[in-house]
Amino acid sequence: MNEFIAIDFETAMYSPSSAISVGLVKYRDFEIADSFYSLIRPPELYVRPDFTEIHGLTVDDVIDAPDFGSLWKDKIRGFIGKVPLAAHNAAFDMKVLRATLGHYGVPLPPLRYFCSLALARRAWPNLDSHALTSLGRKFNIIYDAHNALADARTCGKIVSLCVAEASKSGGGEKPFSIAQALRETGLEMKTLDECQ
Repeated sequence: MNEFIAIDFETAMYSPSSAISVGLVKYRDFEIADSFYSLIRPPELYVRPDFTEIHGLTVDDVIDAPDFGSLWKDKIRGFIGKVPLAAHNAAFDMKVLRATLGHYGVPLPPLRYFCSLALARRAWPNLDSHALTSLGRKFNIIYDAHNALADARTCGKIVSLCVAEASKSGGGEKPFSIAQALRETGLEMKTLDECQ
């Protein structure tokens, strides 16, 4: 079974530990199986106005939200389990995940992850842009950009399209698994607790 969780964070400021919302969408065999979304009260209760312009969230939205340490323990860790994560520009989202866990003294779990942006660049090298919004437009995926749940859902759809493209390029009789698609495109899973 192909199973992964697309994850997306929005932040309150440039600090990677300032997560303000998170969206997770669990895919099984490239169909949505479950999802989770929450606002997050950042360690410093401040949201840069230019960041609010991007994601629309303000201090008033998150003042009563749970902090990430509580969310991780009560909801997110159990939701993820041992399922690999996918993120569009995974370097950003994994940096936020590492920083927020570190802020609350949570040891890094050995979660595996891969980057849908890197996968899209290999699947469609001739596109002018591989940004999530650009790919959404190209593949007629209508979504609320910079809403963490909508971004995660779109990331998962892009992964599905990338795997289909790799399967077609690979000439196999059966559709590829995610692992096969990553191998076909010269990519690999990474681990959250690897040295960065």
